[in-house]
Amino acid sequence: MTASRVIRRLAAIVALDVVGFSRLIGVDEEGTLARFRATRRELVDPAIAACGGRIVKTMGDGLLLEFPSTVDALRVAIEVQHGMAARNRDLTPDQRMDLRIGVHLGDVVVDDADLLGDGVNIAARLEGIAEPGGIAISEEVWRHAKGKVTAAFVDDGERVLKNIAEPLRVYRLDLAAAGAPQPPTAAPVAAEKLSIAVLPFTNMSGDPEQAFFADGLTEDIITTLSKLAGLGVAARHSSFVYKDRAVDVREAARQLGVRHVLEGSVRKSGDRIRITAQLVDAATGAHLWAERYDRAIDDIFAVQDEITLVLATELQVKLTEGEQARLHYTTTSNVAAWTHWVQGLFHYRQGVTEDNYERARSHWEKALALDPGSAVLNSMLGFIHYADARMGWWADRPLAIASARAHVDRALALDPENADACARAGQVLLLQERWDEAAAQVRRAVRLAPDAGDIAAVACFVLATAGLAEAAIALGERAMTLTPSPPGHYFGHLGNAYRLAGRNTEAIAAFEAYNARSPGFGLVDIVIIRQQGGRPDEARKTAEHLLAARPDFTIAAWQKTQFCQNPARLEADVAALGAAGLPAG
Repeated sequence: MTASRVIRRLAAIVALDVVGFSRLIGVDEEGTLARFRATRRELVDPAIAACGGRIVKTMGDGLLLEFPSTVDALRVAIEVQHGMAARNRDLTPDQRMDLRIGVHLGDVVVDDADLLGDGVNIAARLEGIAEPGGIAISEEVWRHAKGKVTAAFVDDGERVLKNIAEPLRVYRLDLAAAGAPQPPTAAPVAAEKLSIAVLPFTNMSGDPEQAFFADGLTEDIITTLSKLAGLGVAARHSSFVYKDRAVDVREAARQLGVRHVLEGSVRKSGDRIRITAQLVDAATGAHLWAERYDRAIDDIFAVQDEITLVLATELQVKLTEGEQARLHYTTTSNVAAWTHWVQGLFHYRQGVTEDNYERARSHWEKALALDPGSAVLNSMLGFIHYADARMGWWADRPLAIASARAHVDRALALDPENADACARAGQVLLLQERWDEAAAQVRRAVRLAPDAGDIAAVACFVLATAGLAEAAIALGERAMTLTPSPPGHYFGHLGNAYRLAGRNTEAIAAFEAYNARSPGFGLVDIVIIRQQGGRPDEARKTAEHLLAARPDFTIAAWQKTQFCQNPARLEADVAALGAAGLPAG
């Protein structure tokens, strides 16, 4: 009999541990656990997710992490230690939580989701010799990271590590020279992260049908600004809460967690367009910039470019050369195509129904016929066909999948750096049951757009479906922090990740929030959790609420929309729904 092949790979491994955790627990158990969970939720997990890492396993107060890039692994370690220093600044010795971190690049043995071998052991030993609040790295990490990470490396010489056969040259990081945020001084306070919300532009045309035009302009500005790494931009879902409402700019800024607000109006008449825009410092109420554009409709793209460039200048965003190129509007350069694009967006935003998506598809196909070289149009049509295939809106499912695949492939060929195209490609790959490739695409999308709530939410769904529930949770929680008023499906994706990770209490809370925003949705999963958790009476009551909100619900129709990486689990879920009294179909 041939022995099973041992799977190995080269990986950057990070070992992280809390110093004196048992002592802290002894002093204040509940407070310590709360601070530890908050540190994971607000600092550690988002940093891991943003750099494409994954949590291999948790060990009480410790974590073992894997990264495909040594540089990213070290950057996360530095970011976490800087973040911990800031969090500890005003805490007493019995409250502060110091971390030790070890980083190693080496060969590991893959055992299902776990990693074993000397590569893991060395990272753990490095963590053990790191100073509290410090980072110890191996020579291999130093070789790969020098010149690529802003840090000072201190050679600690060769060290004999427990149970490691050969001595290892070790370096530690001088974090004071690694871009650390400095404590406040009497000088002007260091600038907070630049942030802005673009409120929905007001339609001044007197024609309700022109609302899509104003909304499209707003979305385009949000999308373009979101490409800038130095600027935090409130997500579209959050900003559009204020559509058709009298807005107190200061209150809106407070609720959205931003310093600056852009507001404006649009009036379209024939082939002319008038756009007004003004930038407000919400902390003081001062108008930093205002302008009125009275142009031919053909100048719409030039106006958008001018607005975004002025905003970047006024906010003093430091632009890299690549960001300067991306600051230009790129959805389409054809005005007729853009008109169909924003009309399609209007229908797409009305909700997930076959009719809405069909209307969006019709407009976007007309737009693409006018501008076949648009990566954005190809990407969104790929998503529409993905929805057609998943929801069963096309009778020919294989054709829908093939159409989706063709469009996302075209989008990526046109613009490999387009985060939306990567995210949509990940969703389409799920339809093809190419789980690892799907996960890789959404991780790339997160790296390209680390501050985009929509991207993080899609990545949460794809990673959970692909069997990476813990990584999915980190991104789902990240999406929530990026979006002060998250839409219902954010809660649905996060609830799904919680459920697949076995965190049922948190899953139910997320699904209940989903149901509150989108009545009837999220209840299916709650039925499953309660039925499988030995609470059949509660499951039946939830099933009754589900049927009251969605009287046409059947298990068969629901099952067709589910991805089936684990057939046994899906069969168990179907059985639970049937046992709770839901109709088979």
